Amino acid sequence: MSEADTRLTPQALDRVPGWFWEADQRLFTWFLTQKAADEPPGDLLEMGAYMGKSAILMGSHLRPGEGFTVCDLFESDAPDESNNAETTRSYSTLTRRKFEENYLTFHETLPRIVHGPTSEVLDHVQPASCRFVHVDASHLYAHVRQDVITARKVLQPGGVVVFDDYRSEHTPGVAMAVWEAVANLDLVPICVTTQKLYGVWGDPAPLFTRLQEWLAATPQLWHTVDDLGRWQLLRVNHKKKPAPAVDAGTLKQISAELRRTSADLEKAVAESRAVTASLRRATADISLAGPIAQRAVRWTRRRLNRKPAAGK
Repeated sequence: MSEADTRLTPQALDRVPGWFWEADQRLFTWFLTQKAADEPPGDLLEMGAYMGKSAILMGSHLRPGEGFTVCDLFESDAPDESNNAETTRSYSTLTRRKFEENYLTFHETLPRIVHGPTSEVLDHVQPASCRFVHVDASHLYAHVRQDVITARKVLQPGGVVVFDDYRSEHTPGVAMAVWEAVANLDLVPICVTTQKLYGVWGDPAPLFTRLQEWLAATPQLWHTVDDLGRWQLLRVNHKKKPAPAVDAGTLKQISAELRRTSADLEKAVAESRAVTASLRRATADISLAGPIAQRAVRWTRRRLNRKPAAGK
C-alpha cells in the first residue's frame, strides 16, 4: 500500500463529495479484500464516478497485476437529450479535473479513465476480465439496462456487481432494469443496503456464507436474512451509536440548570407583562389626550377669529 493509500480513512473519505455511506464502504472493502482459494485475479470497473468517492476506495484494494477502469461523462455532453437533461440537472458541477484532483489526494496514479458514455466500456474492458463492477451511471432505464448487460459481459465467474440507487423514488428506471435482470437475466442478489444491491451471476452460496459469517462478527453492522424463494437475501445497514450513559451527578447538574432556566424565564415573562401594562396605560393616556387637544385647538381658533366689538 502506498503512502497515499494510508491516508484513506472514513473521516478523510467523507470530505469527498458524494453519496457513499458507511455500510457500503464496509461492504465494498470486504468484497474487494476477501478472496477464495480458487479465485483468479481480476480487474475493477466503475461506471459513473461523480467526484470519485467510491473510486478512491476501490483503487485502494487493487491487487498486483490488476487494472482499474473508471467511465464517466464528466462535463461532456450526453449522447441523447434525456441523458443530457439528467446530467445537467444533477451533475452540473462535475468535471474530470475535480475527479482527478480528489483521486490523486489518496493515490499516486490515476485509474484508466474512459471519458464518455458507458456504452463505450466494452471498447476498453475485455469480457470476463473483472472481479468487481460498480454501476452508478445514468438512472434512465434504457441506459441502466445496457449497463447490466455490460457488467454481465465483463464479469468473470464469481465476480460481484453492485447497482446504486436500485430503490430510490427518483430512480425507477434503475429499479426496473435491476429487478428485470434478476427475473430474466439470472442475476442473483446477495445483499442490499438502503442505497445499493450486490449480486452475482452464478452460484451465490459460497460468497453468501462467507459474507453472513463476516457480518455476524462485525459489530458496526446489523443484518437480517430474507427468504426470496430460490435464494436468501441479506439486508445490511450501519448500527446507530447508542446515546451515551448519563450518571446521577450529571443528571443532578442538568436538573439544577433547568430550574435556573425556568426561573429566568418566569422573571422575563413578569417583566414582559409589566412592559405590556405600561404600554396599555400610555395608549389610554394618548387616546384621552386626543379629544382634549382637539377641543383646545377649536376654542383657540374661535378666539382668534372673533371680530372686536364696535368702538373698541
